[in-house]
Formats: sequence, C-alpha cells, structure tokens
Amino acid sequence: MPTFGRTFRLVCDDTAIPLVESLLVAQGFAFEPEPFFAGARKLTHEPFPLGESLASRFGLIYIQDRSSMLPPLTLAPPKGASVLDMCSAPGSKTSLLSRLVGPHGFVFASEPSADRLGTLRANLRRTGSINAVTAKAMAQDLPFPEQSWEYIQLDPPCSGWGTADKNPKVMDVWSGTKTAPLIALQKVLLEKAAGLLRPGGVVLYSTCTTNIEENEEQVAWALETLDLELEPLSEPEGFVFGAPLMDGMDGVLRVSEDSAGQGFFLARFRKKTSVETLVPEKIVQRELPGTPVRLSRVIGGDHLCLENLPAGDVYNFGGKAFFLPEQALKRVPGTVRWQGFPLGKVAGKGDRLKFLPGGLARILLPSHPEKSQLDILDVDDIAVLEQLFTGRSVRWTSGKGPVGLYYRGLPLGWLSRKGNRLLWSIK
Repeated sequence: MPTFGRTFRLVCDDTAIPLVESLLVAQGFAFEPEPFFAGARKLTHEPFPLGESLASRFGLIYIQDRSSMLPPLTLAPPKGASVLDMCSAPGSKTSLLSRLVGPHGFVFASEPSADRLGTLRANLRRTGSINAVTAKAMAQDLPFPEQSWEYIQLDPPCSGWGTADKNPKVMDVWSGTKTAPLIALQKVLLEKAAGLLRPGGVVLYSTCTTNIEENEEQVAWALETLDLELEPLSEPEGFVFGAPLMDGMDGVLRVSEDSAGQGFFLARFRKKTSVETLVPEKIVQRELPGTPVRLSRVIGGDHLCLENLPAGDVYNFGGKAFFLPEQALKRVPGTVRWQGFPLGKVAGKGDRLKFLPGGLARILLPSHPEKSQLDILDVDDIAVLEQLFTGRSVRWTSGKGPVGLYYRGLPLGWLSRKGNRLLWSIK
C-alpha cells in the first residue's frame, strides 16, 4: 500500500492564511496545497512532530487525513446553516463543519462516550469553534422533533478497514461476523437521521471502511426502506476513486486503496420532497442552571471585542463563563444537557463580578491590535512564543489583568500577568 505525506488544514480566515503559513515555515515545516480544498495542505518536510508546532498548539491548524475532510465538504452546508453532527468525536469533521457554516451558522455535536466527549470539546475549544455545542448523548436517542434539521452529518462507528495502513490489526479485530453489531447500529442511525430530516434536507453518510456491508449494502437498504434518494457526487480533485461494489450506486464515492489518504466511503442522501411536511413541534425548554452574564458590564469586560461573538448569550456556570449560541437556546430540547463554548472564568458578585478570558478565547481579541485599547503583546520573533509554550515567562510591564497575544497582528490568545511577567495558560 502506498505511503503519502501527512495532511492538515488551516483553521483561520483567508486573510490570515499567509501568517499561519509563515509561522509554520519559521519552525522549518514545508508543505504544499491540496487541490480538493483551499484550506488543505500536505506536508513535504516535518522537522519535528507537527502536533508540537506553534500553529497546532494555538489551534491555527488541525492535523487531519485528507479523506476525513471529504464528508463535511461533500455535505457542503451553506454559510449560516444549522447542522446536526450525530457521531462527533474526536471533532475533526465537527470543527470543519463549524468553519463551513461560519459564525452565524450552528453545529450540534453528540457523543455518548465521556472520554471521547472530553477530546471533542478540547478540539472544538482549541479550534475556536464558537458556534458548536456538544452533548453526551447517543445519537439514536436525541429528542429533537421529527423533520427539524436540514443538514445532518452521519459518520457512524465502523470497522475502519480503510485505516489498515495505520492500524494493521483492524482487519482482524473487525472480521467476519464481528461487524454485525456495527451494521445494525448504522441502520438505526440512518433511520434516525431520515426521521430528523426535513423534506428536501440532506444527510451525508460516510465510513472509513472498505466493507461492502457497511457501505453499498447500507445505501441499498436506506433507498429501499427510508424516504431517501441518492444524490450523485462529483469526484474531488486529487483522489483516486474505485467503482462501487454494487449496481445502482451511481454517485457514491469510494476512495481507492491506491489513492492518497485513508479508504473512505461517502453517500449523500436527500429526503424526498413528496414526504408530507409535519407541523413543527414546539421545543420545550427548561431554565438553565447558570446565570446570564453581560460581559460589557462586568470588571474585565471593558475593551473586549464582544462584537466578534455571534448571536447568543454568555452564562456563568459555577464560575465558568460559556457562550451559548442563539440557535442552541432555541432548538435544543430541555431534556438535553449540552455545553457551549468556554470563554473564561467569572468570580465575585453584583458590582464586583469579574471576568477573566481563557487563554484560547481569542475571539474576544480585536482583529487589529493597533486599534486595541487592551494591553497587548504583538510578537514578531517565534522564539518568544516557543519560550511561552515551554512554561517560561516573558518580562512585561507591571499591571493588572490579562494581556492579548498576537503574532504579527494575528490574534493567538490571552496571557496571564503575574507582576511584571507574562505566562501562557489555556485555563
């Protein structure tokens, strides 16, 4: 099986791409663009593990197999869309969906495993996915009303045969009848997705396996059993695709073992418009356990770039401030316990309530540091950033409150101030 260079994608606005790339180059990395997505890159030189690079640590890039980028790109939700991501951890596809729909869009991500949920939330925090919320829930049990979503991503648990180059034992672990529980679960999830889709809505079904039972046979079952029709998919540039293993599968994509990237399977379904549209159920909400916070009115909230936040509210949950998107407040039933994006910490009461931004809450930093009324450190030399990430402090003027950290005008995060020293911490 051929070996190909590692791939990653940029997690930044188009205007910031040159700066993020320059940060990588300054540490000795070399890469080239991928043809299928403007934000994808392939490493051509890796002087040390990419995950230890400054760009990765600050969440400005996300290491991801190129095939794994295809499901969100193939679902292709427009800016401002709301997307249900049914099986989300570790968050690779979720965070890409977050960027595709933009700050005014919304992504609801579910994950039943507590450990994997923690990884999902950490990755969404690191990538600044302010418009995504997460819940510990089995996707098949989500209590959303029927026909309440227009876009659904379903990347269910699978045998993972397409990852054999990285996981050589996977074919033995999931061989023969061992895949039966997975196949049964995939059917349950497909049926759930079909029920949650609005007429005309789209669900993207994908797996990282080459197993026909989990791919073409599942598509055939869905077409026969559910109110879904298959939409033909065009082949993204830069991949080698194999022919479907069953007839009647025109338009599905099967990434070949000879292609760069993992083996992957994708099918895009649209719910038939002939299905009767139901009267929307009223979402029953519940009172949130936290208290709302007006950041503009608390100590430490002055001069924050609050206009960067999309529509939504900030709540104090036990001393932690979370941003809750407006769409989540409107659409998530009260029986679901979910979490928004962590912005920082709050302490005190009444007029003495204070807010301290978290290290990764860069959304609260002005885009242009020269116009900021905050204390900022705009770094040109990466040696300073490397110093901070090894736990060493940087000398600074005495004062109070956090300091905004930038790299050549690019917002990175917040530094803690201890006397006349600055420290990096994501807490």
